[in-house]
Amino acid sequence: MPIWICRTCGVEQADANTPPVVCAICSDERQYVPAAGQTWTTLEELSAAGTHVTIETVEPRLFGVRANPIVGIGQRTHLIQTDAGNVLWDPIGYVDATGAAAVLELGPVAAIVASHPHHFGAQVAWSRALGGVPVLVADADRRWVQRPDAAIEYIGAEDLEVVPGVTIRTIGGHFAGSKIAIWADGANGRGVVFSGDTLFPTQDGKWVGFMRSYPNNIPLSGAVVDRIATTTLASPFDRLYGNFGWAIPSDAHGAIHRSAARHVAWVRGDFDDLT
Repeated sequence: MPIWICRTCGVEQADANTPPVVCAICSDERQYVPAAGQTWTTLEELSAAGTHVTIETVEPRLFGVRANPIVGIGQRTHLIQTDAGNVLWDPIGYVDATGAAAVLELGPVAAIVASHPHHFGAQVAWSRALGGVPVLVADADRRWVQRPDAAIEYIGAEDLEVVPGVTIRTIGGHFAGSKIAIWADGANGRGVVFSGDTLFPTQDGKWVGFMRSYPNNIPLSGAVVDRIATTTLASPFDRLYGNFGWAIPSDAHGAIHRSAARHVAWVRGDFDDLT
């Protein structure tokens, strides 16, 4: 039975001989179905076309995993390496035996976690390729799981230490169950936060953005942005990585604080005289 992958978002679908009529994730207001219509691919088709997994070193004990060419949204997966097992964060929408073997060469994977449903990717296929690794999904985002599997474990909104030194936290905003991961040992012990795109780093590495939908330009309210910032800043860290390779290399706490203040001021109307 083929493993169907949405060409637009890269999320795997339920096991079936034929794909759904439309991708439920893309038909939501936060994503989009292309004007040309819904299209699908399979892991087998992608492999035959030459798609492969690449791994790069981002910093000591942190690796970036990508599909080349990109699949779907094209996020960069982060593989966080720890002595208690590794964490695969924001899985890409493609996996093959060679890519899985390369990931396992860096150590056993303890868990697979996506920041939000747009980055579920091929999470079940990755789990199976890595030997049945648990896939952690926010219970608040249960309805967005397109490929149910026994490997999926639904978790609540409370902080969860996946392995010693790596904690996932629900901050909401983009999705009700949107999460961040906090890696205490990252950035030479100063701490790293992985934000998906609920806190989206700008290209200059100094600010973050907050949106309900990026492709459809739907903003979040000032109250929600303030809550996201406050919840995120409850832990120490110095560096922030987004989901496409952009980062806040240092003083990420300051960047989040001033970015939230700027967003709140604009939506409150403080700068209407400038418009």
